[in-house]
Amino acid sequence: MQKIYRVLDANFNRAREGLRVLEEAARFILDDSVLTAELKDLRHMITGLAAALPGGAVELTTARDSEGDVGAASWSEGERTRNSVFGLIQANFKRAQEAARVLEEYGKLAGSGADNFKKVRYQLYVLEEEMIAKIQKI
Repeated sequence: MQKIYRVLDANFNRAREGLRVLEEAARFILDDSVLTAELKDLRHMITGLAAALPGGAVELTTARDSEGDVGAASWSEGERTRNSVFGLIQANFKRAQEAARVLEEYGKLAGSGADNFKKVRYQLYVLEEEMIAKIQKI
């Protein structure tokens, strides 16, 4: 089960990190308090879902192996550069959506509510449409 928690930990972190980048864009680039609050609430919801796992944050952190992560040093060319705010926003929505899908699937193995992760993923799809429409206007 520790390896499952390792996958979950990486993807909880990935989802929160992506959402934080998006939250900052909504706050400081779009000056949109509603979108900022929605992204912040979603990030906090993910934190709550992590805490609700059997063993919670302690089990997730214990399963972590940052130094032994064989993928830590790998980078794709797209990860090294961002050419626009639009590209940054799009990349971070995809990052958070993919993490939500992984959480949905592996969460089933940990006895976590996969339905909650599916809701998060679909909420991300909706917020992506909204934010992309707004960013194209600036």
